[in-house]
Amino acid sequence: MSAGPAKGRGTLYGIQYLRALAALAVVLFHAAERSGHAFAIGAAGVDVFFVISGFIMWVIVERRPVTPGRFLAERVRRIVPVYWLATGVMVAGALAGLFPNLVLTAGHVAASLFFVPARSPSSGELWPVLVQGWTLNYEMFFYAAFAACLFLPARLRLPVMAAGFCLLVALGLAIDSDAPLFVTYTRPIILEFVAGMLIGRLWLAGRVPGRAAALGLIGLGLAGFAVIGLFRLPFDEWTCGPLAGMLVCGTAALDRHGGIARFTVPAMLGDASYSIYLWHTFAISVVAKVGAKAALPPLLVLLLSACAGVAAGLCTYHLVERPLLRAKPAPRPVPASLETPS
Repeated sequence: MSAGPAKGRGTLYGIQYLRALAALAVVLFHAAERSGHAFAIGAAGVDVFFVISGFIMWVIVERRPVTPGRFLAERVRRIVPVYWLATGVMVAGALAGLFPNLVLTAGHVAASLFFVPARSPSSGELWPVLVQGWTLNYEMFFYAAFAACLFLPARLRLPVMAAGFCLLVALGLAIDSDAPLFVTYTRPIILEFVAGMLIGRLWLAGRVPGRAAALGLIGLGLAGFAVIGLFRLPFDEWTCGPLAGMLVCGTAALDRHGGIARFTVPAMLGDASYSIYLWHTFAISVVAKVGAKAALPPLLVLLLSACAGVAAGLCTYHLVERPLLRAKPAPRPVPASLETPS
């Protein structure tokens, strides 16, 4: 590990590209599902997002001290409007008969809008109306816990968060319960946020791997995911969390060493990763249905639906998300790459 003060505040292009990669993995996962293929490992993009989220939140607050109230307000402005709009589209589509398998109840819609884990009347799973919004239940829980820790002295925040989240996971392992809140917030996946925070703390302190070691971590992380995907091995947060941590740690280290240049398309995909994540399933569903009716080859349907999902996310980013972000009150200066959470 190399020591020294954290370097400049320029854009972390590596983290941007990693966000883009995670979003594309999730898109391919859903496109493969709808076209009769298997790319289950793509779901691990969520694990990468969670580690990145912990990293970004820690670095933002350490570089730009903020009150708990302001922190939560900024996160709400960033996350909620676009998510509510996407959820509204799902509700409107269901009422119009476009989603015949989607069962709506007032309670479930309200729980979805306010990030309360609840069982879907359509499937019985702990999913909101917009299925991929389940990850935002975790994000908002993390933001609330993180904001509470901002009342503590800086030196205690990470230990308290780590202890609290470890206690929740231990309770989940020790107690058998199917209560939605308990099941959701005692999953080991919450430790991925803590891993990201720890990486952020080490990164700010300059305690990051050298270039060779950073490349090794990235290689190991990618190889681990590839082995799981190629051999269709079972996986969960216990396997994907450490692999995601390797990717984020190695990538952040390369960013700090100035070893990652800017490339327009990957950077743009990273900027739009939140919109891609929220909106891609709409386009994938349409293309998959059209492809099936036209008897297109499954591989072509996969490729077309994945491209359509990415295109839908890019369009909504430029037409909806970015204008909303520009309309919000200007925050105090913060590095461009760290304004957007996963």
